[in-house]
Amino acid sequence: QVQLVESGGGLVQAGGSLRLSCAASGNIFSGYVMGWYRQAPGKQRELVAIITPGGETSYADSVKGRFTISRDYAKSTVYLQMLSLKSEDTAVYYCNVRFVVDNSENWGQGTQVIVSS
Repeated sequence: QVQLVESGGGLVQAGGSLRLSCAASGNIFSGYVMGWYRQAPGKQRELVAIITPGGETSYADSVKGRFTISRDYAKSTVYLQMLSLKSEDTAVYYCNVRFVVDNSENWGQGTQVIVSS
């Protein structure tokens, strides 16, 4: 079992920034993709950004150039630096860990981000 603890959400004005963190613990073994997803009210959960074990990153078009995902391998932690936030970024942000060996996934409890215009 893997536990994911997210932090860093909150209320920010449009144009502002936030940094989300997600620390993984438990039955962590090598070879896992870490990522951030979000779900806005009345919408489906969508991918925001992922980072592979090798450090390759991928972003949703809507956040490219504004968000940066990174990871600290020693701390099993993934970060999401969010700049130039827009009202449409308002959502609950979920951390995700997916193990490459068997494609099993774990989700965090979510952290709320509210961007006021």
